[in-house]
Amino acid sequence: MLGDVLLIEEKHEKAAQQIFDYIEKFRKGKFIVAVSGESGSGKTELTHCIAKIYKKHGIKAKPVHSDNFYLTLPEERNAWREEHGREAIGYAEYDWDKIYQVMEDFRAGRKSEMPCVDIVTDQVDTLISDFRGIDVLIVDGLYAIKAEGLDLKVFIDITYHETKKAQLRRGKEPQNAFRQMVLGREHEVVSALKPDKGLIINKDYQIMEAGA
Repeated sequence: MLGDVLLIEEKHEKAAQQIFDYIEKFRKGKFIVAVSGESGSGKTELTHCIAKIYKKHGIKAKPVHSDNFYLTLPEERNAWREEHGREAIGYAEYDWDKIYQVMEDFRAGRKSEMPCVDIVTDQVDTLISDFRGIDVLIVDGLYAIKAEGLDLKVFIDITYHETKKAQLRRGKEPQNAFRQMVLGREHEVVSALKPDKGLIINKDYQIMEAGA
């Protein structure tokens, strides 16, 4: 998202290097990796670091942030959630058709249009990406690993309670009772996505294979 704040630390860079090494052991052709985790867990920072490592090796990797694909505008989202209730918070808030279209365009190596939220103005712009020559697509977001057709799922197994400091430092949303309700519901939905295949990152930012 435009105007987003990145808080990159050494742990993100080390984890990104391990993920790069893991992918490159078996990657053949175009490859899609998704990164999911709760708010403040470091999804965007990790995605950025992975893409930078690929760039260093002369390989083009494109980050796509699934939070750009909400069906509601940022300034309207809380009102929508209040109207529809706690149980409506989750997968159904994303425009999955558009996400799958971007993934299809990437596989086909063609141009793709996608939304891009400017968090300063709360406007949604249109971004045109040319996937010709792009070898790796990195999709990050709360529910990104729910997508079908992924080559690798990366799950950051850290709860919103453990990321409170990062949430405050980013300062994207006020920390009030309503926000705590949203975080609690997201915790329920995201926790259920923990994969039995792929990579898990624990609270110490150590990486292990799922099911190990």
